[in-house]
Formats: sequence, C-alpha cells, structure tokens
Amino acid sequence: MNSTLMNAVVYDTYGTPEVLRVKEVDVPMPKDNEVLIEVHATSVNSWDWDLLRGKPFVNRIGAFRHPRYPILGADIAGRVIMAGPAAKRFKPGDEVFGDLSGCGWGGFAEYVCANEEALTLKPAGMTYVQAASIPQAAVLALQGIRNHGNLLKGEHVLINGAGGGVGTFAIQYAKLQGAEVTAVDRGEKLDMLLELGADHVVDYTKEDFTASGARYDLILDVVGNRSAFALKRALVKGGTYVMIGGPMPHILLNLVWSPFVSWLEKKKLTLLIHKPNHGDQTIWKELVESGQVTPRIFREYTLSETSQALRDLGEGRVHGKAVVCLKKTKNDD
Repeated sequence: MNSTLMNAVVYDTYGTPEVLRVKEVDVPMPKDNEVLIEVHATSVNSWDWDLLRGKPFVNRIGAFRHPRYPILGADIAGRVIMAGPAAKRFKPGDEVFGDLSGCGWGGFAEYVCANEEALTLKPAGMTYVQAASIPQAAVLALQGIRNHGNLLKGEHVLINGAGGGVGTFAIQYAKLQGAEVTAVDRGEKLDMLLELGADHVVDYTKEDFTASGARYDLILDVVGNRSAFALKRALVKGGTYVMIGGPMPHILLNLVWSPFVSWLEKKKLTLLIHKPNHGDQTIWKELVESGQVTPRIFREYTLSETSQALRDLGEGRVHGKAVVCLKKTKNDD
C-alpha cells in the first residue's frame, strides 16, 4: 500500500443511485480484532439498495437525516494487508471473503477494515468474483432452508424471487437436499432458473402461484409480494413459509398473523433473521470449491459503475449476483 488515500463510493444523503460518487478518502486503520483488506471484488445486495434509499424506515433508525454508513457494501473478497494487535486468525497475504453487515460495511472501496470473525479463508481455486458473491445471499439461502425449513428429501419447495442472489443459491442448495423445486420470477429469468436445476418455473407476471391450487412444504420468499392470507393457501398442512425480504407492511402483517395461522391451520409463517457467521460461509466455500454449487454472476462492474450496479439491482434486471471488481487477477479471468 503506497498511499494513505483510497477511492471509495460514498454518499451523504438518502436517495437514488445518482447520490453516489467516487471520492478519495483516508484508508482505514484496523482496530484490535480487525484486519485491513485490499478489496478485489464486492457484490451488491438488496440491503445496499434499501440503505441507499433509506427505505423501509427501519433503516433510518438512529440515522434519520444522514446515512449511518457513508460507504455501502457488505460482501467482500480480497487480500489481508495488515492485522490489528489482537487479530490472530489471519496474517498479511491471506486471501479472505466475508459479510461486513455486522461490523460496519464499507465494501465499495479499495480498502476496508473488518472484524476477523466476519471473514473466511478463500480457497486458491475460487476466484475473488465467486467469493464476493457468496457471503450474504448464500448464507441467507442456507439459513432459510436449513434453519427453518426442516427440508426432507422429496418435499416440494417454492422459491419466490428465485432469480436474484438468494434465489439462485437456494435452488441449488434445495436440489442438493433432494427437494422438488418450483422457482418464481419474471419471464426473462426462467431459462436461467431451469439451468440451475429448478423442476418447475412460474412467471409471476402471468400466474399467481398462491391461486394455482398447488401446495408446498416450504415457501422461501425473497421478495415478499404476497399477503399472509394468500400464502397460507399455498402451504400444505404442517408447511412452513420463510420470509427473507419484502415490504415492511407485509413483514408486519405476516408477523401479526403468524401465531393465528400456526394455531388454526398448523402452518408456520416465519421471518428469517440473518446471522452472518464464519461456519455457514465455510459450508458454501466447500460447496463452490467442490463444484456442487456455481455462483451465477450477472455482470462485473468497475468501482465507478457501482451506481449502475445498484440501479440494475433495484430495477430487477440482475440475474443472480452483480459484482463490482476493483482488481483483476489471473484467477478471475
């Protein structure tokens, strides 16, 4: 590192991607349990989109007028440059990836500091682009299916919003568990969903899966665009609905009705609380490294194109993951 300054994508007011700008800022210094990482790639998540706009309002708690994090970006992959005095797990030169949503964000920059507990070693055979696509989306998919779904071989899973990061990982993980998978998204994404292993696909612009008469053991919902009343019709008795994302009114409504649905109809409605952790990242590291799962990369953007990456995500154009690349290495070609 030859300079104390770095390029980063910053913002100081809530709004559309136009409020983002590339600016020279100070390179951060690692605290006791942190390491300084040279960022090679960082992926874009719907949480970045929500924080950028300050919507839903819960994202403004404690930061009503100005954003809490001037630099967005949670999922990163890169190389350790420096370790804090109490950091023990990593040393300079280690290649790592991780989810920084629990320790300050800051991934849309050339360098970022992160608590070492948020990080996992990147295998030599995995590219930085692949690694950056994993932490948040893949872990959400894993926790939604494993922690809440109690999925058994042969059961029928529906994934609503299957064409994004979480959904593309969830399809592949559910198939590894032996499930029959129905994937719901817009028409132009359906071929990709079949390529990833989905048994059935539904174009939500033409068909309402909650009104089709089909019943599912597990519904994994990434977009939250159906009401609790409609969703319970699509579950078998004893089935489970897991909400990963969606509008705040639907989240609140589902939380209110969940106890009644569980009691009256023996169907479970639940909200996934994301828990980033090294153990779940390691599971995905091994699945990708062994070739059992393949991250679906929509497009690679430069740092100056970060606003376009967020715009594409927010407008629903991204198939799988959008990744911002800051450095190209031979492994990433």
